Amino acid sequence: MSESTTTVTSGETTLAGDSAKLKSSRSGAMRAFRELRRNPTALVGLVLLILLVLAALLADVIAPYAPTAISSREALQPPSRSHWLGTDHLGRDILSRILHGARISLRVGLISVGVGALFGGVAGLISGYYGRWIDFLIMRIAEIMLAFPRLLLALLIAFVLGPTLTNVMIAVGVAAIPEYARLIRGSVLSARENLYVDAARVVGCPDWIIMLRHVLPNVFAPLLVVATLGVAWAILAAASMSYLGMGAQPPTPEWGAMLADGRNYLRRAWWVVTFPGVAIMFTVLVINVVGDGLRDALDPRISDR
Repeated sequence: MSESTTTVTSGETTLAGDSAKLKSSRSGAMRAFRELRRNPTALVGLVLLILLVLAALLADVIAPYAPTAISSREALQPPSRSHWLGTDHLGRDILSRILHGARISLRVGLISVGVGALFGGVAGLISGYYGRWIDFLIMRIAEIMLAFPRLLLALLIAFVLGPTLTNVMIAVGVAAIPEYARLIRGSVLSARENLYVDAARVVGCPDWIIMLRHVLPNVFAPLLVVATLGVAWAILAAASMSYLGMGAQPPTPEWGAMLADGRNYLRRAWWVVTFPGVAIMFTVLVINVVGDGLRDALDPRISDR
């Protein structure tokens, strides 16, 4: 009778905890939405980011020319009605290449962040939840990786794997794993001490269910913010690696590769490198603005004004 009462009480405690978490998540989402609406800079950045994503998705439709179409007679033409942003040394339309390059850069950023957040998140979740020797081992590996500058580590991995765009995504994602692992671990260390986690243990929930259902939702907000900012870094890192010849190879219309192709024509044709550089700067700036807005909106320490 006593065991049955204990089980029922524990089950009621778990249900109450789940209900409280649901109400808390709803109120947190509403508060975050209100905070985001009050940030005009973040809203402008979000609108610009949506337009950028749409331009990348519709590049085949809105681009005036094929990104790899060569016309030697129109090489190094300045901006004009026929070529709004001019042409490069092979007569390729720069606007068309930038639009298609947006698709490549956004894909690189998202996949790289996905790799880093997935493996780093799993490592941090396991490390923070179990602790002891598992935590010690995972964190020491993360610290060894953090001993190298992140871009240098990505370059090293790309050099070992080979100079392709796919390998750049893998390299940038792997280089970001320690950051996500440490972030998630720190959040899990506090989330695992909540009463509803203890109640889930009492009723016999497996560890993986506790981690995914009870712990992970509480660490999702900081992960989302860091992942958003990580997309900007991944785009910049991939462009840097392509500029050095370790990423996208010709004739792929990638922004870093376009900068590398046009560096020899900087004095004769400024538009060849200026517009891809502006595209990189604009994209990174917009994503950082959105990331900062999400950070402010999801920060529980910000009170309603």
